[in-house]
Amino acid sequence: MTSETAGGTETGGITGTRDKDYNLIWYVESCLANALRLETYIQDAEREGDDEVVELFRKAQADSRKGAELGKRLLRTRMGG
Repeated sequence: MTSETAGGTETGGITGTRDKDYNLIWYVESCLANALRLETYIQDAEREGDDEVVELFRKAQADSRKGAELGKRLLRTRMGG
């Protein structure tokens, strides 16, 4: 069995985790990391007094948190937790 990466046909032979499960785990981690990163951006905008940018980043942060929660819920149901 040959495994390819970067858009190929890797189906868990390398990672030990099926692509769809790995992708869901990656999505949750990315959403959480984005929420953390946006906190820094919010603080930067607050220091500059740019309320418009603060509002934009807060909305984006809320969306990232929502995505993470939806992904975690799906992971729990699929992984028996």
